[in-house]
Amino acid sequence: MDLSIVIPVYNEEKNVALLHQTIRNTLDKTDFKYEIIFVDDGSTDNTFNILNNLKKVKIIKFRKNFGQTAAMMAGFENSNGKVIVSLDGDLQNDPSDIPKLLDKLNEGYDVVSGWRYNRQDSFGKKTFSKIANSFRQLLVKDPIHDSGCSLRAYKKECFSDLQLHGEMHRYIPAILAWKGFKLDEVKVNHLPRKFGKTKYNMWRVLKGFMDLINVWFWRKYSNRPLHIFGGFGIILSLLGFILGLSLIVARQFYGLSLGQSQLPLLAVLMVVIGVQFFISGLMADISIKNYYSNGRRTYSIEKIVEK
Repeated sequence: MDLSIVIPVYNEEKNVALLHQTIRNTLDKTDFKYEIIFVDDGSTDNTFNILNNLKKVKIIKFRKNFGQTAAMMAGFENSNGKVIVSLDGDLQNDPSDIPKLLDKLNEGYDVVSGWRYNRQDSFGKKTFSKIANSFRQLLVKDPIHDSGCSLRAYKKECFSDLQLHGEMHRYIPAILAWKGFKLDEVKVNHLPRKFGKTKYNMWRVLKGFMDLINVWFWRKYSNRPLHIFGGFGIILSLLGFILGLSLIVARQFYGLSLGQSQLPLLAVLMVVIGVQFFISGLMADISIKNYYSNGRRTYSIEKIVEK
């Protein structure tokens, strides 16, 4: 199998048949041997029944709605293609862009992400997306413009040791770039939604931001959490010690009354919290060592050459 097309869907009964036909119309013009995988993420409408009537399709049906990240991972793990292409099921990604992604992938990249440079979304959605992309660029510094675009092409080996949860599907390129895979992007079409309702809301924005913090922390401190927790702890304890020492000097040599002051309590509190931070860093370091002792590695090998 050359190519696997993975499409998570949730309540897209009016879109899935059209999308399936559009994908086939595009790929039947190529020489690729391909499969189309729909992941029904617990739809409550007629989506599954419509999918079940399609030909040349694999359907993965969830018992309930687990979210887009879980649906994507299920599709990735059950695909057989050497290359995996993901896209949304709302007809806003254009399947005719798939060959463009594959051409860029053949230039020597492991991941190619779509860039919806001319988005057909509401002003509010585009504004929140720009804010989210600004935070992402600040924290994870991946070289793409549009982390929210689901239209992407991956080599199969990208998913050999990838674990996702929450709303982390939008940060897959950033995670893979951190692992050392080669990443690029191409401009793709973005079509206005014709049928159904968007699943994008403020709660998803909040969850996405929390997952961004998670990706940032894992990227920088996944194998050395003591550096951040211990660093905060040492700085806080040191500041508390300096404050306490200054209060002792002021009391002993300048007669400063501390009976009604909260500063001594603040100094003690800073030292105690600093110690707790340091201990948390030690415990996190122990947990990380246990995590990697199960065969996981802190590096990713592209190839081994023997002569």
